Amino acid sequence: MTIETNSEQETFFVGQRLGEEARPGQIIALDGDLGVGKTILTKGLAAGLGITEPVSSPTFTIVQIYEEGRLPLYHFDVYRIGDIEEMEEIGYEDYFYGNGICLIEWANLIEELLPPQTVYISIEKDLERGFDYRKITIQN
Repeated sequence: MTIETNSEQETFFVGQRLGEEARPGQIIALDGDLGVGKTILTKGLAAGLGITEPVSSPTFTIVQIYEEGRLPLYHFDVYRIGDIEEMEEIGYEDYFYGNGICLIEWANLIEELLPPQTVYISIEKDLERGFDYRKITIQN
């Protein structure tokens, strides 16, 4: 499925809908260049889960945990992962195979750890279509 958005608000709403439809144990691999809107989509997903606390990218902590919503959200940013063993050190399996939602930014860096049922989402810009244009591709 491909969705085109033309504002941060529209990208947020795509994430919100994903959060409203999220199921326990779901893993979402989120990829896209820096500044493409991954965190905006994640904020929307959190809102769709009923999470009201501020959501930010966990670049320096690898995983940020939000537990106040309908389902827990485990927000990973693996951009700075140097070795797959770092994921084992933080106990990624407890998150991946738990009852929450795992959203993983830069998931292509740990692709070998992702289970077959992972939902893949990529976000792309196209400046010829406007500064705020985003093409969001979702593959189940």
